[in-house]
Amino acid sequence: MQRSLVLLKPDAVERKLMGQIIARFEAKGLRIVAMKMLRVTPELAKQHYAEHVEKPFYPGLEAFIISAPIVAMAVEGLEAITVIRNLLGATSGLKAAPGTIRGDFSCSRQMNLVHASDSEESAARELDLYFEASDFCDYTPRLTPVIQADDE
Repeated sequence: MQRSLVLLKPDAVERKLMGQIIARFEAKGLRIVAMKMLRVTPELAKQHYAEHVEKPFYPGLEAFIISAPIVAMAVEGLEAITVIRNLLGATSGLKAAPGTIRGDFSCSRQMNLVHASDSEESAARELDLYFEASDFCDYTPRLTPVIQADDE
């Protein structure tokens, strides 16, 4: 079982795609165990994108992520990090396959609707930026036996 951070970026919020995107995760059998809407501050952006702060594209990245509210989610499931990233598709909506979130809804490299952790280490670091331990609502849906085997 893995847990990942997923951010619905300002373009997803402003384009009113939140419900459609969340529905894709739920339809895949993933669980949302924490969720909140917030405004990313410049300080939080610098922490979240720490590896990019010195890169020439960072000012545009920060300007975009602080431009409107986002929705932060902790999403959990079997091999969740890989499953989520496959649901998202390639970083650029122009290169993402049809049927993926970005392939269906994005036509930009930067305005690509969603961020998701790329490793367990990144997920742990990123989840700590957006959530307190008390924000998580762990549960096992009653439907679990019909969407995954007992030994998974």
